[in-house]
Parts: sequence; C-alpha cells; structure tokens
Amino acid sequence: MANLPDMTKHRGFPSGMPGTGVQFTIRRANPRGVTPIKALPRRARPGTAEHRIDAAFLHALWHHFGDEPFERGNLDAARLSLLFGREVVPAEKDFDPLSYEAMLMIDERVARQSFPESFEDVFEV
Repeated sequence: MANLPDMTKHRGFPSGMPGTGVQFTIRRANPRGVTPIKALPRRARPGTAEHRIDAAFLHALWHHFGDEPFERGNLDAARLSLLFGREVVPAEKDFDPLSYEAMLMIDERVARQSFPESFEDVFEV
C-alpha cells in the first residue's frame, strides 16, 4: 500500500450510528487523495431518519470536543459536509478542505437551533 498521509484518529469517538450502517469515522486515509469537505445541501427534515443521523453525529461531536476547535482527522467527510458551513465551521482563517489536519469547530448558536437534541446528555438511538 502506498504511503498514506498522517491522519489523527479520534479515539473514543463513535464509529457510526448503530443499526444504520452510517459511518462517522474512517479507518484509514484515502489512498486516492483526501476527500474535500464542502457544504452539501441538507434535505433531511426533522423527524426523518436522516435528520436523526445528523443529530447523532453532532451529539458525538459536541460531547467529544465541546466548544473547542478540533482536527478533522478521521471524521467522515460526507457527514461533516452535511453540517459544514452551518453547524460546523472552519476554526482557522486559512482553512484547507483537503487536509486531514484542518481545524473545525461547532457554531453552538446555529447547532442548538438546528439540533437541540444533540446537546442533551443522552441521545437515544
């Protein structure tokens, strides 16, 4: 296997949403290049399974990192992209969407409006 870029693995972060097959983290760096993070339109309405998955991911982010900036690392680009530009924003001026070392943070005000359930102590799956 080719030399893969270094990627922080967030130990203790949930690997995905139980019972859905949806992943929250990746196992290894992409050998074809880093998948860019970009704001994707979110079509999930409250009450749908997709909305619940986004809420669970945000819950995991909040309870793992809180209001502190965090490195992208092994967090899944697709999951991040569904929150990017709204609930999750760049934490640095020179943000590189193609870097596993890119720093992100939760915009708590926006996130609490969009997914209030993500800030509860327990998220029922």
